[in-house]
Amino acid sequence: MLSEFVINTNGAGLYEFTGSVSEWVNQIAGDGLLTLFVRHTSCSLLIQENADADVQMDLRAYFNRLVPSADHPEMSYLCHTYEGPDDMPAHIKAAMLPVSLSVPVSNGHLALGTWQGLFLFEHRNAPHNRKVAAHFA
Repeated sequence: MLSEFVINTNGAGLYEFTGSVSEWVNQIAGDGLLTLFVRHTSCSLLIQENADADVQMDLRAYFNRLVPSADHPEMSYLCHTYEGPDDMPAHIKAAMLPVSLSVPVSNGHLALGTWQGLFLFEHRNAPHNRKVAAHFA
């Protein structure tokens, strides 16, 4: 079974979408494997802690230090800059982080850990409508 989730972002950050995926999987009510795939090259997917928002804030801060904006002096070697100073760094971050996830499903429920959630990690500063393809088998 195939579906698609649209995640509206308001700029860079982590956006949890566990609830939407859980509702869809619950309707299927079975055992299997859920595969999620983000259909963009400047954002990522993560399974991450959803209990403390500081985790998401720290992850964003870490990756911003690791891959600064293209207008930072350390990034002067970049060629692909015509889409803005956040674009090429977003592609680099997406190359470092997963763009697909596999999650076991048991009896129509995601087999995530207690504090785990599904997140889209938006790497661009402007709002976007991101599409995540979902396949259950």
